[in-house]
Amino acid sequence: MPLVEIEISNQTAVLPDAIIDFLNEAEARIRHYLENSPCTALGFVPSHFKKVYNALQIITDRNLACGSSLCEWGSGFGVVSSLAAMLGFMACGIEIEQDLVEASRKLADDFGLPVEFVQGSFIPTGAEALAQEAYVDNNSVFPWLINDAEEGYKKLQRGLNEFDIVFAYPWPGEDYLFKSLFEEYAAEGALLMTYDYPQTIRLLRKQSELAADS
Repeated sequence: MPLVEIEISNQTAVLPDAIIDFLNEAEARIRHYLENSPCTALGFVPSHFKKVYNALQIITDRNLACGSSLCEWGSGFGVVSSLAAMLGFMACGIEIEQDLVEASRKLADDFGLPVEFVQGSFIPTGAEALAQEAYVDNNSVFPWLINDAEEGYKKLQRGLNEFDIVFAYPWPGEDYLFKSLFEEYAAEGALLMTYDYPQTIRLLRKQSELAADS
């Protein structure tokens, strides 16, 4: 089903103190990681967390999501998943690098947040051809798309079509893959939220067949 864009503000509102404290700690840990893990940090670029939080708050305030479950693709330190949990979402993240999975679990645990993180691929079984196409089209600069990692959804014991919101930060060239995966495997009515260059949050909804035909 086609994806329909939902207009939301990209302005950053005043943040609650608890969110500021969390983000300060998260950003300090990310800086330390990037300074001390230059090799394993390849491919890990944090998004603009304040804007992401603002978008999640808008989704909550406007009741835009069909439900309260959120999955973060390539979750890194799990900051977005954790922010979602702080807003009452049932959040989880899928990350290919085990050290980032461990870092995200520690960050969430230290703040008492019920977020689940698993090591694996966010590419669903059966979608390998889409990932291979994106890999070739981008001159093989996205090695994390082609790997032997187990599908993360199996470890979560949930399918992609069971999430109401998916968050992703696509590199230039990855956006086509992310949209294609979402169109093919997400549930009707689900939201795809992406952080796109330059510092823009986009929100797309997968239309139902009835809406697409009307």
